[in-house]
Amino acid sequence: MTEIKQSNTENIKMGPMFAVMLIGAFVGILNETLLATALPSIMEDFGLNENKVQWLTTAFLLTNGVMIPISAFLIESFSTRKLFLTAFSIFGIGSIIAAVSHTFPLLLIGRIVQASGSGIMLPLMMTVVLTVIPREKRGGAMGMAGIVISFGPAIGPTLSGWLLNYYSWRSLFYVVIPIVVLTVVIAYFTVKNVTKLSHPRIDIISIILSSLGFGGLLFGFSSAGEDGWSSTKVLVTIIGGAVILAIFIWRQLRLKTPLLQFKVFKFNTFTLALIVTMIVMVSMIGAETLLPLYMQNLRGFTPLESGLMLLPGAIVMGIMSPITGMLFDKLGARKLAIPGLAIVGVTTFVFTNLTIDTSFTFLSTIYAIRMFGLAMAMMPVMTAGLNQIPEEWNAHGSAMANTMQQVSASIGTAILITIMTSAVKSYEPDMSAVTDLSQLEAKQYVANQALLHGYNTAFLVSSILALVGMALVIFLKTSQSDDKELETSTETKAEPTSI
Repeated sequence: MTEIKQSNTENIKMGPMFAVMLIGAFVGILNETLLATALPSIMEDFGLNENKVQWLTTAFLLTNGVMIPISAFLIESFSTRKLFLTAFSIFGIGSIIAAVSHTFPLLLIGRIVQASGSGIMLPLMMTVVLTVIPREKRGGAMGMAGIVISFGPAIGPTLSGWLLNYYSWRSLFYVVIPIVVLTVVIAYFTVKNVTKLSHPRIDIISIILSSLGFGGLLFGFSSAGEDGWSSTKVLVTIIGGAVILAIFIWRQLRLKTPLLQFKVFKFNTFTLALIVTMIVMVSMIGAETLLPLYMQNLRGFTPLESGLMLLPGAIVMGIMSPITGMLFDKLGARKLAIPGLAIVGVTTFVFTNLTIDTSFTFLSTIYAIRMFGLAMAMMPVMTAGLNQIPEEWNAHGSAMANTMQQVSASIGTAILITIMTSAVKSYEPDMSAVTDLSQLEAKQYVANQALLHGYNTAFLVSSILALVGMALVIFLKTSQSDDKELETSTETKAEPTSI
């Protein structure tokens, strides 16, 4: 491969290449939530219960979470073009397997194959941005990446709900196949080799430790919301995953060419930005989980209706992500993220007063305003952090950022669901309000009020998290300071004396 240096990347027409990679990453992330409304239909077709069918989502997220840390090694080992074509083709093969599957195990294999490809595409796209685009112009490109991260999961339930009104659940996979074929053909002509190859030595032990460590944590926290924190399965997988992950980190710090470079945490702005981004992800994914549960379990809305409630917010996020990206190039992260997280905190607090009569319009409007605030914070903060990473660690920085997002989304959702269920169990009803009701009506009233108390408590915790994120953003350095610190770090070859 002919290596393309930073100085002459202007000669590459990045528009078509970036657009193709954006489509690939978007389709991959879209599939994280695309099956959300199709699970009941799949249960009926294959005669499954809720616990078994949920593996279609859990296995996808687990495989995705395992592949993201390995992506840094793959990006340094294979050319940009070859890796993208291979990853998206693997995703397409998984879609075909899932579409034609007539048994549940085969459908599950299809989802795992899908995730094996999609877990590479987002880190690869972000690494290309970091490699090719100068720091002072990255905001706009990262804003486009923000569409993928936020709009994809949000639009999934709405899109699948609409398709399921007319077709079977297999249509969710069939509709992806022509997109994959067309994208691969276009990518063959537009994607260029821009990432630098260092051909690191493969460390099988690191791959095994990474897979078991991150996989164990993701599975444990994902299961906690359903099984409870005292479940043996949850405790064993979380503790086991944490221990294995600690061994993995220790090994990476000792290896000359690690699978995943944990020394990126030497850079203070990157570390702080990553913490804030994780808080933002918890806030975003938490609301996308809690609000549909509130609408369907308490209010009797259909999955499609709850998906439509989220749609305006997803559209706002999709429109605002590239705009805030361009504003980041002029204003920096702090001036955008502080008011953005303030909006998130206030609108989340509004959700702490949900009632049995809260209107669809009110929910959709407040959620859309909330997503406006998230758009102001998420990608600008992440871009500020990634800007501080030296060029030779671009693949590791983007892989670490995406891994931590995946982990935080899983952990955050589990914690918020647990807070909700704990609040429901500890709710003490006002019995004076049910004196004039029949026993059945009183029982239903108390159950509804307990659920409301649970949702409102979870949103209260989420609003506090947003305010913590806003406080942390105050300490985020300006872009000028980042550049000076980066220059100093680069002069010392980015070799830290301590972690």
